[in-house]
Amino acid sequence: MEPELAEIAIRGDPAYAGLPPHDDRHAISEMNPATRNREMQDGNSFEELKASVIRCEICKDRFRSTETAHSPRPVFWCSPRARLLVSGQAPGIRVHRSGKPFSDPSGERLRSWMGIADDEFYDRERVAILPMAFCFPGYSETGSDLPPPKICAGTWRARVLDSLGSIETTLLVGGYAQAWHLGARHATVTASVSNWREFAPEFIPLPHPSWRNNAWIARNPWFEMELLPFLRKRVRTILDG
Repeated sequence: MEPELAEIAIRGDPAYAGLPPHDDRHAISEMNPATRNREMQDGNSFEELKASVIRCEICKDRFRSTETAHSPRPVFWCSPRARLLVSGQAPGIRVHRSGKPFSDPSGERLRSWMGIADDEFYDRERVAILPMAFCFPGYSETGSDLPPPKICAGTWRARVLDSLGSIETTLLVGGYAQAWHLGARHATVTASVSNWREFAPEFIPLPHPSWRNNAWIARNPWFEMELLPFLRKRVRTILDG
C-alpha cells in the first residue's frame, strides 16, 4: 500500500541520500544540440538506452528479499519527441503485472487532474512517463510499498532525461520526484505543491493521486480551485501545440 505522500518529508529523504547534488543532475541536459547529437552518433541512441533499461536487473537480489519476492520488470514509457513529462514514484503491483504505467485507480485520478483521456495519456509521442524507479519495489513486512531504490535513479535517470530533449513541462507526482527535480527548497510535498507558482510552467508539483490523499485534498481546496485549472490549461496547450 502507498503511504500518504502529501506529507512525506523531502529534505534528507533516505531513499535519495547520496545522489548527485541537484544542480549536477541536469548538467548533461544542458548540453548544446551539437554535443547531444555527437553522443547519439557515438552509439548512445535512444533505442539502445531503452533496451538497456528494459534488460536491467540491478535490483534483482533486492526484490527477491522483499515480501513479494518478485523479479525486475522495468516499465519504460517514453519517446524523445514527447513534450510533456509525468514523473512519478515507482510502479505499484498492478502496473508491475500490466507493464503499463498508471494503469490503476491512481492513474485514473491523475488523468482526471490533467483533463485528458487514456489515448492521449498513453501516446508516448506526446507524453513521456518516467518514474523515479522503473520497477515495482515490492512490499515491506507491514504490506506497505517500499520506496523506489535510489540506485535506479542514480543509474538511469540523468541519461533518460537527457534523451528527452523536447520536454516543455514536467509534472512532479509525489515527494521523490519533487526531491530530485526541485531539491530541498521546500521540506514537504504540501509545501512544494502549495508553492507551485514558483516552479510553473517548467515544473508542476502534485500530490500522489492515491485515494489516501482524499483528506489532504479536502483540507486544501486551493488545489482543485487554483492549481488544477492551470494544470489542465498547460497540458492542453502542450498537447495541442
